[in-house]
Amino acid sequence: MTQTGSNQRKLRLAVAGVFVAALVFGGWGLWRVVSPASADVRAQLADSRRALERLRGEHEALQQRVATLSRSDQISRDANRDLQGTLSERDEEIAGLRADVAFYERLVGATAQRRGLSVHALNMVPNESAWHFQTTLTQNLNRGAVSSGNLTVSIEGSRDGRLETLDWDALRQQEDAPPKDYSFKYFQQVEGDVFLPKDFNPVRVTVRLQPRRGRATEQSFTWADATRSSAPAIAAPAE
Repeated sequence: MTQTGSNQRKLRLAVAGVFVAALVFGGWGLWRVVSPASADVRAQLADSRRALERLRGEHEALQQRVATLSRSDQISRDANRDLQGTLSERDEEIAGLRADVAFYERLVGATAQRRGLSVHALNMVPNESAWHFQTTLTQNLNRGAVSSGNLTVSIEGSRDGRLETLDWDALRQQEDAPPKDYSFKYFQQVEGDVFLPKDFNPVRVTVRLQPRRGRATEQSFTWADATRSSAPAIAAPAE
């Protein structure tokens, strides 16, 4: 073997050794780089999972709190609405009692004006296919004396462009319909039902009182006033 061939062989061996050494060093460096990174990723993943579980817990807690607060707010609104309704009812009761007191004072008070038998109020309320009427009769001219007799109602209006008056029999849809009786010392409410034709336009209501003794009296109310629901609801006095 020549000297030149020996040198070439040594050079090839040296290059091969350097190549192998480079591979080994590169593999070790790659392991050092990749292995910690994988561990960091796994750690971050674990942290993310723990954070997610914590957020889920906080979210559920917030949802529960919102539901509780919403329910409390609903309860407060319901209680406030009930209270307002109760206050409105009390206001209506107070207004009704004041109206009753004023009525009694006008009727039997020391300064009350003496009046004979009269219709203090008339109220007409729709009731299915009929109209329910309620009259309040009063008298304080003869205190302690009993006023008795009967009551009928007639209604004026128009139908087919013509004026028409429906008498008691027509309103009750009965021939010789019996009147409503009354008997009282100071006041009484008399009520009943009347029937109006569908094509009849009422304008005025007249209440006729026929005492057992004496002449009959009549008192008229416009239909607008009679249907205004302003008649006082007054309890009948004890005999």
